[in-house]
Amino acid sequence: AALVLAKFLETGACPLARRHVLELGAGTGAVGIMAATLGANVTVTDLEELQELLMVNIENNKHLVTGSLRAKVLKWGEDVTEFQPPPDYILMADCIYYEESLEPLLKTLKDLTGPDTCVLCCYEQRTMGKNPEIERKYFELLQMDFELEKIPLDKHDEEYRSEDIHIVNIHRKQKVGPQ
Repeated sequence: AALVLAKFLETGACPLARRHVLELGAGTGAVGIMAATLGANVTVTDLEELQELLMVNIENNKHLVTGSLRAKVLKWGEDVTEFQPPPDYILMADCIYYEESLEPLLKTLKDLTGPDTCVLCCYEQRTMGKNPEIERKYFELLQMDFELEKIPLDKHDEEYRSEDIHIVNIHRKQKVGPQ
């Protein structure tokens, strides 16, 4: 999913130059690194135990970066004050597979997004075990506060696409009526 999302960004479908981008659950940082090579100012986030890997990958790819790139610890469900104001983009690849993390992830998304934040969520549709149930629950909970739009397969990178890997464009629902 990370490669599919990184290559989707490379298609130019989202204008990333000089945009503020946050990657959640970055893992290796591949998606965030791609965004930074496209001119975005990127913060890749993950747990403490992945910071060393992120730093190595940032160092190994810094010659490609045309924006900026840094790594920070962010545990879902916890305070996000240091990541404000809301970013232009939030990128997520393969973040929905662990049931216990769904609610903290949704809280973090709600806390981080502003009315203009675009969330790109890429995931592999898994059919084994509890995965379909976890995925269904995630999208059900997500739709309470967000609008979803699946990006059609023909918009993905021609080589890096797969029937079972989906990219979803997610936006905060606009509040209607008196605030």
